[in-house]
Amino acid sequence: MNKKNMDTAFFGQPRGLSTLFFTEMWERFSYYGMRAILIFYMYYAVTKGGLGMSQTTAASVMSIYGSLVYLASVVGGWLSDRVWGPRKTVLFGGILIMIGHIVLSVPGKVAALYCSIAFIVAGTGLLKPNVSDMVGGLYSENDRRRDAGFSIYVFGINLGSAIAPWAVPWASEGFGFHLFGNHTNFHAGFALAAIGMFFGLLQYYFGGKKYLSDDGLRPNDPIDKDSLNKVIRWIIIGVIIVAAIFGILAFFKQLNIENVITLLTIVAIGLPIYYFILMLNSSKVTKVERSRVKAYIPLFIAAAIFWGIEESGSTVLALFAQDRTVLHIGAWHFEAANFQTLNPLFIMILTPFFVWLWDNWKNQPSAPNKFAAGLIFAGLSYAFMALPGILFGTSGRVSPFWLVGSWFIVEIAEMLISPIGLSVTTQLAPKAFQSQMMSMWFLADAAGQAVNAQIVKYYSTKTEVPYFLAVGIVSIIFGFILFAISKKIFKLMDGVN
Repeated sequence: MNKKNMDTAFFGQPRGLSTLFFTEMWERFSYYGMRAILIFYMYYAVTKGGLGMSQTTAASVMSIYGSLVYLASVVGGWLSDRVWGPRKTVLFGGILIMIGHIVLSVPGKVAALYCSIAFIVAGTGLLKPNVSDMVGGLYSENDRRRDAGFSIYVFGINLGSAIAPWAVPWASEGFGFHLFGNHTNFHAGFALAAIGMFFGLLQYYFGGKKYLSDDGLRPNDPIDKDSLNKVIRWIIIGVIIVAAIFGILAFFKQLNIENVITLLTIVAIGLPIYYFILMLNSSKVTKVERSRVKAYIPLFIAAAIFWGIEESGSTVLALFAQDRTVLHIGAWHFEAANFQTLNPLFIMILTPFFVWLWDNWKNQPSAPNKFAAGLIFAGLSYAFMALPGILFGTSGRVSPFWLVGSWFIVEIAEMLISPIGLSVTTQLAPKAFQSQMMSMWFLADAAGQAVNAQIVKYYSTKTEVPYFLAVGIVSIIFGFILFAISKKIFKLMDGVN
């Protein structure tokens, strides 16, 4: 029997799974805990413990922040494969994340916020794509426990994500004892996020020495010196170009956060376009593979629209929770940030049902049809959010169950798009671009959130109804278009089902 198959110390799984389970659980705890309160920290008045930004700017910063995390994941995957190996890359990422949370936990101004964002973006980009890779490395190719192991691992991700939106706001409000008077001490919440990442690092460092393979200490495809020098030259050129752009903006007195966000939006949208052009014109891509890349384009656009809606929990829906929602049910009072637990909670509830559905539905829809249905559900989740404004006006507060219902609907969409998208991305990837194609899945999220960074500027209590309806209708219309062309897409997939 393969040595890997003999290790059953963690609920019948390899002992190393517990190390990666708790590492990712604590990392998600720190990230989602910080994310749950960050937008409020940015726009709350200074007298209430915030930075005093406008809601519009705060929402745009949150969106581009999320976009940058997924853009950085592409770099993190490359550094793991070519330079450091996954174990070192994850360790460096965790350290950077913790530093980012520590910067936020110390009272500072807007510059400290942007410094923190830089650390957390870089750290999450290094950590996020590589922990999953190491989970797969725990199993031999014929190990039947692989799917169950990934299910346990994903549960850990959602467990950390579900607990954080309760624990971190609770800390920022004085642990239930009103320790901070009438204002919110966001820094206490950020400190708890830093502590969570610290626990994750301890678990990873000491558990990794005992239970993770030494293969992870080496890159899969080490870069040679000449290629590394070439990459360094391109990095230097890139830095010079960015510095020149910033210099020009500064000269014309246009160097501000709004214009920086616009530039980052262009990068997040332009990068996947570049990748598609590269793959479609590469001599390394066969005719069949080129057809499959063409099939992936509408699915990529669908994924970007979906992620734009799904990721709005920390922006538009967070603002709706704070400004328009009754924050109690009977005598039970809660915080606006607590709603962000609904995303991982509904994923944990819905996943077993959808696993059963796909296992037992013999003539199930094709991937394009699943994407189309997912887009329609995503659009309906936003159309649903327009109803309270239509029915009761936008000047008062409404039941929290509007948000609960919207989150439930959009998580149905996630079940139809996210796992299917991961699977179809690997199947449609040209052999010469397998790693880059997996990066495209992250870039769909990055592009969706980059677009969000621009359109959230139009959201306010006054524009609430047309905003939700406009975005929702765009998603629904594209969903029906995808249904209409699904047979053509399926034909382009050329044998992939």
